Amino acid sequence: MKFALSPKTIKVALCLSLMLTAACQASSDTHSSDIPATIVDPVAAMSGSELAHAIRVGDVSAEQAVGAYLSRINAYDDKGPMLQSIIALNPNALAEARALDAEATEGQFRGVLHGVPVLIKENIETRELPTTAGSLALINNDTGRDSPIIARLRQEGAIILGKTNLSEWANYRSNRSVSGWSGIGGLTRNPHALDRSACGSSAGSGAAVAAFFAPLALGTETNGSITCPAAMNGIVGFKPTVGLMSRTHIVPLSPRQDSAGPMTRTVRDAALMLTVMAGADPEDPATINADNHKRNYVAQLDGGINGMRIGVFKWAEGNNPAVSSAFAEALDVLVDQGAILVEITDFQPDPVMFRSGDSVLQAEYKQALNAYLANTPPNVAVRSLPELIAFNEAHADRELALFDQSILIKTEQASGLDDPEYKANVSAITIAARAKGVDKLLQDHNVQVLVMPSAKPASPIDIAFTSRPAGRPLGAGWLAAMAGYPTLTVPMGDHLGLPLGLMIMGTAWDDALVLKVGHTYEIHADKMLRPTYANGPFEMPTKADVMRPYKNP
Repeated sequence: MKFALSPKTIKVALCLSLMLTAACQASSDTHSSDIPATIVDPVAAMSGSELAHAIRVGDVSAEQAVGAYLSRINAYDDKGPMLQSIIALNPNALAEARALDAEATEGQFRGVLHGVPVLIKENIETRELPTTAGSLALINNDTGRDSPIIARLRQEGAIILGKTNLSEWANYRSNRSVSGWSGIGGLTRNPHALDRSACGSSAGSGAAVAAFFAPLALGTETNGSITCPAAMNGIVGFKPTVGLMSRTHIVPLSPRQDSAGPMTRTVRDAALMLTVMAGADPEDPATINADNHKRNYVAQLDGGINGMRIGVFKWAEGNNPAVSSAFAEALDVLVDQGAILVEITDFQPDPVMFRSGDSVLQAEYKQALNAYLANTPPNVAVRSLPELIAFNEAHADRELALFDQSILIKTEQASGLDDPEYKANVSAITIAARAKGVDKLLQDHNVQVLVMPSAKPASPIDIAFTSRPAGRPLGAGWLAAMAGYPTLTVPMGDHLGLPLGLMIMGTAWDDALVLKVGHTYEIHADKMLRPTYANGPFEMPTKADVMRPYKNP
């Protein structure tokens, strides 16, 4: 099928086709100011696990669920606060919901996600919609296939509701990029404060789940692209051990660091998604040991953390008083649940991670992206990185209107994967992040996981790149990213309405343990926020056209 160049048209058409959902049509003429921000349709407010159960026992239909989410998307994404978190919706979603409802009526259920809508980051292939990575260059990248992790979701009965906006090319195009902006999707806004960043690169997935556009979403991460938008949008985000889930048919950045992961409103839902998607893929060599390590992650959530030794990574706390105060409260919750806290201040990261990290990523990006582009459908405009750079220059009025493509240019100049310097740097970075990094911290202090703040409160949107937050760096998700180790962020309260997150980090294949700690904290802290859409949509009149989603001239 052809890519929907006007996603809004598709969304409204789907919404109006829901004859059973009067609220959907009513929302077409309703401004967000007329809808109390904290009131959410009871169906839309359900977690994925709750919705799956409600569908199974007949309290809710899949069609009702799809209708509830389409109604909210129409009212809050296309209109009102204009979150712009959704690039396109699956035109078959309603038909799939009805088919699943018919099966349920006969007592037939495909799996644990039967009838549950899921949103997918726009760099993951799905058969109904093109996969653009947010770039006009891939607007015709309609492969007609599902990535293996999407196939696993469908096998369990999930409905692919649509594709979410992202920082274009997973935020690896320029050092001056604007998080949450893409040439196709425009700028995604943070539903808690519309003048604040939604972070990235999985900005759309984070904002959409926070705004109750779906209970479940998929993001991807190379370094912070799940955990940062999850924290800043006030939801749960989990980046699993690299190699636990397939990356086949996902637009790549670094095969050494890339991973997809769940973005949800509860840790239980993240564990449910991970249980469904984890496993080996013969097309992805990194997953060769996945079947030996995958678990039923939901079954391992319970049991508590009494007696567990947890490392408090003070080195990564930063110096933001509001964050430190919320972090101290989070630590009290862990202590109340019986955890033994061990303070860690004495960490000196190996400089090689900062000195050579980008050059290594660029060498990997060059090889991986060229391979992906070379195998896209014939009508895709670019087949290589040099052609992509030229395309952006030819379409500079849209693609380069806010920031340059300096990283793409450096990537084209990068060495190959056979270069001795690249190999030496990869080896040094791996040792620095693992044996001298996460594993050393865990072993030296005899702790099972590390905890720290996930990020500072969301910064003001700054498309001119005139300022960036000052102060000592906060968080250490980058360390786990370079190691390929699991990280989880869970809501940790807020500062002036801006969400904060608690990060839990573990060693390789300790995904179940990380999720267990997060679940225990979550159910006793109860820090989930509902968005208020404060401060009005961020606008910049001179750039208004590129801030909105792309429309074919």
